[in-house]
Amino acid sequence: MSMAALDPARAFPQAAAVGANGRTTRSGQRVLITAGLVLTALFLVAPVAVIFAQAFSRGFAAYRASIVQPETLHAIWLTAVTALIAVPINMVFGVAAAWAIAKFRFPGKKTLISLIEIPFSISPIVAGVAYLLVYGSQGLFGEWLADHDIRIMFTPAAIVLVMLFVTSPFVVRELLPLMQAQGSEQEEAAATLGATGFQIFRRVTLPNIRWALLYGTVLCSARAIGEFGAVSVVSGRIRGETNTLPLQIELLYNDYNAAGAFAAASTLTVIALITLLIKAIIERRIGGAG
Repeated sequence: MSMAALDPARAFPQAAAVGANGRTTRSGQRVLITAGLVLTALFLVAPVAVIFAQAFSRGFAAYRASIVQPETLHAIWLTAVTALIAVPINMVFGVAAAWAIAKFRFPGKKTLISLIEIPFSISPIVAGVAYLLVYGSQGLFGEWLADHDIRIMFTPAAIVLVMLFVTSPFVVRELLPLMQAQGSEQEEAAATLGATGFQIFRRVTLPNIRWALLYGTVLCSARAIGEFGAVSVVSGRIRGETNTLPLQIELLYNDYNAAGAFAAASTLTVIALITLLIKAIIERRIGGAG
């Protein structure tokens, strides 16, 4: 009997190579998974855990006292109200823009897509300064606004404006690929059968995009609630008036009120975690529907 017959590796060299590659692949997978878990723990889990640990370090009573401070409550209220104004407007804008781009041909379509992408390319602080130079007292429309006794900058209206700017692409970005993939055959068939534009949207378009619309709305809401840079420029950071929750956290921390800052930060973190949970549920729903 030959030595090749006694040695499986020599008798079946390809099988041996496959086995070695399989062990190498599994080893590489374990290394990558371990590295991913370690990095997640260091850069995501640990900071979140520290926020809640610091927030409750003095007990629940101190935590509650920090949350119910009038300025913090006002910051929470202002953040919610401005987001509730900005997000529905961008929902309507996102649906209209995605529908126009996906369903119709018109000059300047690529330019419109590029314009919609601008908020992703510009720093929020730059956007805030731009709004200040347009609507501020020394801005482009400042004199006209002053003559008509209209004040925009350093008011909640300015916060809504910059929230509209920074969150405008999210709904469009989620809807546009889906609408382009779906085409316009169903809408054309409904129009042939005599359906009105609103009936086509309500009975044909909306059912097909509802989950993508909800997904984009969740992302838009999270971005609006957590916006700091642009809001910090146009709000004036007036205590108890134009401070949103992210600005209030910075204010409390700069005042050496660490307990209040971490308590407010924990509120914002809870909102973020809820947003992630909703996002995961929608992603699963979209995957199941697909």
